[in-house]
Amino acid sequence: MLALKDVHAFYGKSHVLHGVSFEVGASEIVALLGRNGSGRSTTVKAIMGLVDGAGSVRWKDQEMLGKKAFEVAHAGIGYVPENRDIFPTLTVQQNLLLGQKRGAKNPRWSFEDMYQMFPRLKERQHTEAGVLSGGEQQMLTLCRTLMGDPELIMIDEPTEGLAPKIVEQVAEYLRELRRRGIAVLLVEQKLTIALQVADRCLVMGHGKIVFEGTPDELRANAYVRKEWLEV
Repeated sequence: MLALKDVHAFYGKSHVLHGVSFEVGASEIVALLGRNGSGRSTTVKAIMGLVDGAGSVRWKDQEMLGKKAFEVAHAGIGYVPENRDIFPTLTVQQNLLLGQKRGAKNPRWSFEDMYQMFPRLKERQHTEAGVLSGGEQQMLTLCRTLMGDPELIMIDEPTEGLAPKIVEQVAEYLRELRRRGIAVLLVEQKLTIALQVADRCLVMGHGKIVFEGTPDELRANAYVRKEWLEV
């Protein structure tokens, strides 16, 4: 579905990505791992058209590199940024409503799906999003992106700062996406959750992919974990 080939990305004159290539298949969860500053977030921003890039980003045989973020989203790619970006003065329900894709025929997701997945959101559906806890805001951001009915969703650090119970809810959320046929590109620093849910793991270092393999292969590769992941 998604194929990156020799992608380079820049912040002004700063060259951040140095020839990134990988693929994400249908209904697949791919974890993009690495230390802070390795280029993980820049990779998803390049896919979404949020940073300047070169190379090729193909989505279902259509070139995405050079398109604007809203065009990438309309093509079927969802993005959950690390900073969550909820609308604080709107209610939970209104935030979800804003996420809906207009004119979508037979969307995969409904409000009830969101509330069934995260019952806490149903309890707080008429509450302003700005007063939600960090975990609740993360749930809301994940669900708002899903309301746009993407076929692939890119999620940047969804478990950052969350309590263990909420982390497990997020893990189950990711499994549910796979069950419903949605591909996931998961940017994550926590190795534990990535090994639990991912079909494949990619490890980044210095703006390049330095490892690609299954979770079991990553578990068995002490050198890669020590060199590129462990603090």
